[in-house]
Amino acid sequence: MDIQAYYEYCLSKKGVTEHFPFDEDTLVFKVGGKMFALSSLKEWENGSPSINLKCDPERAQELRGQYDDIKPGYHMSKIHWNTVTVNGELPDKFVRELIAHSYDLIFNSLTKKIQSEINQSEN
Repeated sequence: MDIQAYYEYCLSKKGVTEHFPFDEDTLVFKVGGKMFALSSLKEWENGSPSINLKCDPERAQELRGQYDDIKPGYHMSKIHWNTVTVNGELPDKFVRELIAHSYDLIFNSLTKKIQSEINQSEN
């Protein structure tokens, strides 16, 4: 997966916005004002891309045990976030599934009102 594919996939999700809230390097994708994916642009340029993604705590532990390229979230809650190395052992399709899982966790945590507003804005 290249940076363009990552960028386009995240933005293809309903109601997603992009931000640089921390610095000019860390690209953050949000839905309903809450982060679901973030990544260092410099790391993509340097050839060692990774993405921080929200994950169900039990699944997060399982994934870390199964894959060397999935680690506890860097600078994030280690319970709820994973850092996923891109372009290593994980197929692009699986990385997209992890992004979708993160998005769904955040979207489903939003109030019904915000979910409805996002769904209506996409129609």
